[in-house]
Amino acid sequence: MRFEDEPVPGYPLPILPGHTSPGRLERVLRAGEFAITSELAPPDSADPEDVYRRARIFDGYVDAINATDGSGANCHMSSLAVCALLTRVGYAPVMQISCRDKNRIAIQGDILGGAAMGVCNILCLTGDGVQAGDHPQALPVFDLDSMSLLQTARTLRDEHRFLSGRKISYAPRVLLGAAENPFAQPVQFRAQRLAKKVAAGAQFIQTQYCYDVPLLKEFMRHVEDLGLLDKVFILVGVGPFKSAKAAEWISAHVPGVHIPPAVIARLKGASDQAVEGRRLCTDLVQEIRAIRGVHGVHLMAYRQEESVAEIIDRSGVLAGRVPWHPGRGEQPNNDRKAS
Repeated sequence: MRFEDEPVPGYPLPILPGHTSPGRLERVLRAGEFAITSELAPPDSADPEDVYRRARIFDGYVDAINATDGSGANCHMSSLAVCALLTRVGYAPVMQISCRDKNRIAIQGDILGGAAMGVCNILCLTGDGVQAGDHPQALPVFDLDSMSLLQTARTLRDEHRFLSGRKISYAPRVLLGAAENPFAQPVQFRAQRLAKKVAAGAQFIQTQYCYDVPLLKEFMRHVEDLGLLDKVFILVGVGPFKSAKAAEWISAHVPGVHIPPAVIARLKGASDQAVEGRRLCTDLVQEIRAIRGVHGVHLMAYRQEESVAEIIDRSGVLAGRVPWHPGRGEQPNNDRKAS
């Protein structure tokens, strides 16, 4: 797949038939390619170069970069601002929107503003409670939740109106996403919850970290039984561990992350646990690639962003394809198939 009509940054690609956005991520997904997304840890800084330096780590390996929105209820540069910087130079961001901090007036304004800057992908999240973060004294909003946020964004896009009923003159042209955790019991309920998000407007899903492939396969069977495989693009969350100790801490302290004992045992038995953590992640990507109904992976390598290129290269899932990035033609890996 080639995008020879790649525009000057800031000018969108044409919307293809059957697409809702001009974005490259939607093009990759609908073309049947195995998509790769990752997350940019937003800086505690007002320096734009801090954002660009973090984004360049992913050059040539990801189709879109998530700009997190106060993840863990901790304060960083805003998702909207990170997206503004990324679109300025041509990156494809996924703008995360958390319902925790803003009401429906501010959220609808951010959706229009993001789309005006070239944001083509929005991930709708309820958000972590303020008690989990570094400002527990903050007042939470939660005017909307992830379901009603999806419905709101779809109303703006498809009905060209605010929730108040007032018309908008130019609708946001976006691909709508949501999060899901296939590894929380009961798994059948999680598939039903996914169905509700699809009904609310979700076109793509990014999941919680996957370290249990059999459980993921069970979830995907339920998704297939509900007739959803052709209705939503599923990107499974993966990520490397630096050590067995880190895996044990995450298992004990991060809600919703399921880590089988065999994974921790594998890390403990390695002479270099960080290297083994990357190998484990690579193995998971390859196994996940073969599961029916999975369209990609969302590689979350917090404080290990430099490992993304190694994991993707070793997994071979791009099959020589080079996701677009600024200055792609000048890069040494431009002998891979461009997209």
